[in-house]
Amino acid sequence: MPGSPLISVDELHELLEAGRGIRLLDVRYRLDKPDGRADYVAGHLPGAVYVDMETELATHGVPSEGRHPLPSHETFQEAARRWGLDDGDAVVVYDDYRSVAAARAWWMLRGAGVADVRVLDGGLATWRATGLPLETGDVAPDRGSITLHQWGSGISMDEAAVWPQHGVLIDARAAERYRGESEPYDPVAGHIPGAVNLPADAVLDGERFAAPGVIRSAFESVGATAGTAVAAYCGSGLTAAHTALAGAAGGLEVAVYPGSWSQWSNTPDRPVATGARPGRWHPA
Repeated sequence: MPGSPLISVDELHELLEAGRGIRLLDVRYRLDKPDGRADYVAGHLPGAVYVDMETELATHGVPSEGRHPLPSHETFQEAARRWGLDDGDAVVVYDDYRSVAAARAWWMLRGAGVADVRVLDGGLATWRATGLPLETGDVAPDRGSITLHQWGSGISMDEAAVWPQHGVLIDARAAERYRGESEPYDPVAGHIPGAVNLPADAVLDGERFAAPGVIRSAFESVGATAGTAVAAYCGSGLTAAHTALAGAAGGLEVAVYPGSWSQWSNTPDRPVATGARPGRWHPA
């Protein structure tokens, strides 16, 4: 397994030029443009297969499940086979916005037993800035035969509620949403009592991730140090996976609460804290 969950544009280009058989996945997704297929078709890394975040990395149910509930094992495995993945493949995932959607795919594939899966640091923007070629049109690979592991799909809402009792629970949303001053997507503003705030910007340097030492310092600033049980949540579970990816790049294991604030705030009687402080922990 690679030492880092990230791969640079230069390293990826060298591996592709050497014919190393890297499987490329393009997870083109944004909140304001959830269907990224048209942008993918207009230009993507040569050989990259489009991944539909909304249907292959998530499902849709009632509000109390959150905005991006995880798909079933069967749905996810079928998607991975459509992408052409076989057991033992090396996989590189990328997107066109800060690696947030790519991190979701990385986290799910890693949890399902894919040993060699990395995220292209800087994504499509850095590839383009380097002057490397893009390909247009769709890529339809031969069907793969990968067997994904059944996995625990992160931590539950009840586990998130008590996490501050024994570890550090990170809220990866913007500070104003954590404080409860703004909530553009969910019915209640604020944060899970006991959670600390570490916005995604703290671990980034533009489109790329910050250096490992900078990432470790950012985590340490909220008490997330080596040997501490760390978990993360965000609005809908995507940026939480990004925080887990950053943690892995900095040498920390970070659990993910996939339901995140969209699930918590749509569940009656869940306590809510506001303001800049974590707030008092108490049972939900």
